[in-house]
Amino acid sequence: MPQFTYLEPVPSDIDIAQAATLRPIVEVAAQVGLTEDDLDLYGKYKAKVHLDVIEKFKDRPQGKYIDVTAITPTPLGEGKTTTTVGLSQALGAHLGKRVFTCIRQPSQGPTFSIKGGAAGGGYSQAVPMEDFNLHLTGDIHAVTAANNLLAAAIDARIMHERNYGERFEKVTGLKPLNIDPYTITWHRVVDVNDRALRQ
Repeated sequence: MPQFTYLEPVPSDIDIAQAATLRPIVEVAAQVGLTEDDLDLYGKYKAKVHLDVIEKFKDRPQGKYIDVTAITPTPLGEGKTTTTVGLSQALGAHLGKRVFTCIRQPSQGPTFSIKGGAAGGGYSQAVPMEDFNLHLTGDIHAVTAANNLLAAAIDARIMHERNYGERFEKVTGLKPLNIDPYTITWHRVVDVNDRALRQ
């Protein structure tokens, strides 16, 4: 069991996160039988696991599944992530169980709120905290880009149909969609609680 030095007073979340010694994700994955070929690496400390490992491990006995879906957080934000990481630490470090913790990529929105990000808190947090809260594997940025690309495509199509008028189909080879701009409910998005963008 790892040895811990408890500090009084307890350091801030960021101090705890920055003091942590990270292990390469390939080493962590190897503990459960995953190889580098089973992973999509995002740097040295982050990875996604390929779905085909389900087939690779089909003969292993099924494990237990704990789903932390909702919790009313404290005023300072200790909620689902803190509970999930804390449970994993208790099962792994204290009970000696093999534990694999999956946490969704948090919304970037709350990062600058009173609660801070969504990496957990105290000694029960995901590290590196900065990567976890601001980018991780880039999935949320990809969703934002795809959403905004579609919004731009709708606007561009309306503009081109208006500019070409009756000649649109002949010039472009496309059938006009005749989108009524007043019926569009698809908005541009940004994954930040930016008050300037609120309606």
